[in-house]
Amino acid sequence: MRKATLAAIQMASSPNVSGNLLEAGRLIETAAKQGAKLVVLPENFALMGVNETDKLDIAESDGNGPIQEFLSKTAERHKVWLVGGTMPIRGVSGKARAACLVFDDKGHRVGRYDKIHLFDVSVPGTEESYQESSTIEAGEDALVVDTPFGRLGLSVCYDIRFPELYRQMSSVGMDILAVPSAFTARTGAAHWEILVRARSVENLCYTIAANQGGFHINGRETYGHSMIVDPWGAVLASLSQGSGVVTADFDRDRLAKVRAAFPALEHTKLTCR
Repeated sequence: MRKATLAAIQMASSPNVSGNLLEAGRLIETAAKQGAKLVVLPENFALMGVNETDKLDIAESDGNGPIQEFLSKTAERHKVWLVGGTMPIRGVSGKARAACLVFDDKGHRVGRYDKIHLFDVSVPGTEESYQESSTIEAGEDALVVDTPFGRLGLSVCYDIRFPELYRQMSSVGMDILAVPSAFTARTGAAHWEILVRARSVENLCYTIAANQGGFHINGRETYGHSMIVDPWGAVLASLSQGSGVVTADFDRDRLAKVRAAFPALEHTKLTCR
């Protein structure tokens, strides 16, 4: 497929799973009506809990559960390829995996990426402190999925600060990058756009960066500014705050033209092993 409309979904998710799924479904439908064929939900789209342990209460077994069923049926209903942000899948040590699931337009699951880099950080200049590793097991493997639009690389939020992950995905032909996220307001204002655009520029790819954006019942504020960026680093579309949909076109001819004119990927001297 030479051209396709991409969509990033922005939400301000709550502790109410059913309400979040209704909102996600509404926004995916909106994206589909705007012609989107590949849709990316934000990190933690189904739950932004009051406590970090709340995610463990809704964690599902791999391949079975209402959130996974929602993703599958919604992808099939709207005939879109759907990147399901992240949702908790039960791990092996009493913790969960932050799993990013991909469904094709027939509702079949075609990929699962588990967030590798966990946000164990005290945010400078605030009283915010996060310890994702207390409830989440880290993933181990990068993943690139074949789609009708191109090869899709998967990553989540804090991953974006680790460029070696993306170089590994580029080494196997990544064309489009998905970055479902829940960036804090402080770190987002400082680094979000810089990082998203840098990953596009470095890897000469389209990036769909779907962020949480707003105030949450747990007191957290997320940055929003979901955006779609082209392989030259241009922001094609963005949304500052609140729930909504961002769309822009993927153009394979544009991708090929940029890569031919500026063949940085061909000049790579070091490779990941």
